[in-house]
This record gives sequence, structure tokens and C-alpha cells, in this order.
Amino acid sequence: MSRQKGVKEENAIPDSSVDPKGETGRIHIYEGEGKGKTTAAVGLAVRFAGTGGNVLFTQFLKRNDSGELKILVRLPKVELILCKQNFGFTFQMTPEKKQEAAACYSRHLSRALEAAKQMEGRSLLVLDEIMAAYNQNMVKRQELLDFLRKKPQNLEIVMTGRNPAPELSALADYITVMEKKKHPFDEGVPARQGIEW
Repeated sequence: MSRQKGVKEENAIPDSSVDPKGETGRIHIYEGEGKGKTTAAVGLAVRFAGTGGNVLFTQFLKRNDSGELKILVRLPKVELILCKQNFGFTFQMTPEKKQEAAACYSRHLSRALEAAKQMEGRSLLVLDEIMAAYNQNMVKRQELLDFLRKKPQNLEIVMTGRNPAPELSALADYITVMEKKKHPFDEGVPARQGIEW
């Protein structure tokens, strides 16, 4: 079906990549013991890209084979920056491995923040599981704090993970807590592909 110039398609999604109000981007935290922190961040990334915004999505302390990455990489307006190495769970790391992981994740964070500074128009940065990396000293804390305090005006930021540090919570505009009331994991059911990862 062809479209005529100047005629708006009935179901077309408006391009709102430029905010005429010049609204400042906000900082979101998805935290808590319950499932859904990454799921919510991915959902917001899809919504943001669907309205014409640019999305930069990155993860910490996770493997690079989860379902959300496989679909996000296919979406226009979404860029992934992934850590090339997987170090496993922090509680299983030797002190030497922790030091190596911290150096790698610190470089990873620096790369993501630098890329976010270069984004144009309405932009969204997702730092998935940054709370664990921050709490375990796997990233340079001051670098993240400085970035959040001086972030580009056009940039919306989402951070996920359990137990956000008070200084991160103080900088947030939105804090959403995922509360676990019941989960199959409590009955010994392992994480399921497509649901938990």
C-alpha cells in the first residue's frame, strides 16, 4: 500500500525524538528482591526506541547470552555495549579474579558513559545490574557518581539491581521496588530460559 506525500498513515507512530519542551532526562532505579528489574528496564528501552529515542543498553556481572540481548540487538535505535569477558558470580571469585574483573568492568563502565555523552537527541542509557557492580567495587564509584551529577540534559538513565547505595538513591527521580512474594526458585526450580534469562 503506497502512501501519499503529506498524508499521515492512520497507525503511524509519531517521531518524538526531539522533545519540543526541552525536558530534562531523569534517573530511574529498579531495585528489590523480586523478579522484574531487567524486564522493566528492557520494556522501557523498547518503549523509548519506539518513540524515536536513542537507546544505549549495557549490563554488568551477567553473561552475554540472555534473551533480552538477542532481541534488543535487532531493534533500530538500540545500541548494545557488552563486556567481552564473563567472570561468574563475585562470591566464587578469588581475590586475583576479583581484581581482574574490577579492572574489566571499570573499563566497561567508562566506555558506556563516554558513549552516552556522545548520544544526540532524546537518549536513554540502561545500566543493568550496576548496583551489584557498584556495591562490590567492580566499577569506579566516583566516576559513576560524577557522571550522574553532571549527566547530559537530554539523557534518561536507568539503573537496576539490589540494594542501591544511599548516594545513588539520592540522585534518582524514580525508584521502583520489585518485591518478591512468591518465586519457584524458593522450591528449588532453577532459572528458566526466556523467563529469568
